Amino acid sequence: MTIRKSSPSSAPTGGAGIVIERSSGILSFTLDNSGHGNEVTGAMFDVMLSELRKEALEPLARVLRFRARGNVFCTGRERAASTGPAIRREAARILKFKAALRSTPLISIAEVQGNAFGFGFGLAILCDFPLVAEHVSLGFPEMRHGLAPAAIMAYLGEYTLPRFAFPLVLFGEPIGPHRALQIGLISQVVPAERLSAEADALTTRILQLDPAAVRRCKSLFLAAQQSSFDKNCRLAVDALTKGTLALLARKEVKTL
Repeated sequence: MTIRKSSPSSAPTGGAGIVIERSSGILSFTLDNSGHGNEVTGAMFDVMLSELRKEALEPLARVLRFRARGNVFCTGRERAASTGPAIRREAARILKFKAALRSTPLISIAEVQGNAFGFGFGLAILCDFPLVAEHVSLGFPEMRHGLAPAAIMAYLGEYTLPRFAFPLVLFGEPIGPHRALQIGLISQVVPAERLSAEADALTTRILQLDPAAVRRCKSLFLAAQQSSFDKNCRLAVDALTKGTLALLARKEVKTL
């Protein structure tokens, strides 16, 4: 599959179940494997992970949008490995992708237009703004097949209380988007016909903010979740100093 190089605006490139598009500060990943429930394959993981790593080294976009074609958002991920070493590599790739998504300097938006199960639901949760159509079902069905959903348990407790998280993974029963919103797993429940418009409006709001300040804000927010109060206070002093100096420098430029 050929991936376009960054440009102000270019047509989407398709292949291997994923469409990559860059346009006016927006990087879009569109799942295009609807014949298999938009299941994410190894090739799809590799393509998306490559793009996220590029952005980590040299951010060219400012917003990351996840979409999907078809009636479902994503019903899971491919399980192609059958030996111990291969299964380990497959699992490690999933966690590498999730770590890259969580730490990307881009502000991420998931447009969940259809059902999202397993990896699909976990992907939406990891995005900064999961927007979910009001008719969909969400869940982690792995335990119904005798497999503990370890990948989602690595971070689910950071997004909702343990009393809410544990029944989700233990019983694997689907929940509606209003319940997901109530327990803090998604940002917004949207009528299906308004989903794209709401994501567009959110994207516009993000792009109106100062790019460097947005990246600092996200970086500090993620760091604060992992650190102690004392360390966060030290980080805040450093960030406020650097941020204020940058603000003063911009004001000086404007007055010249």
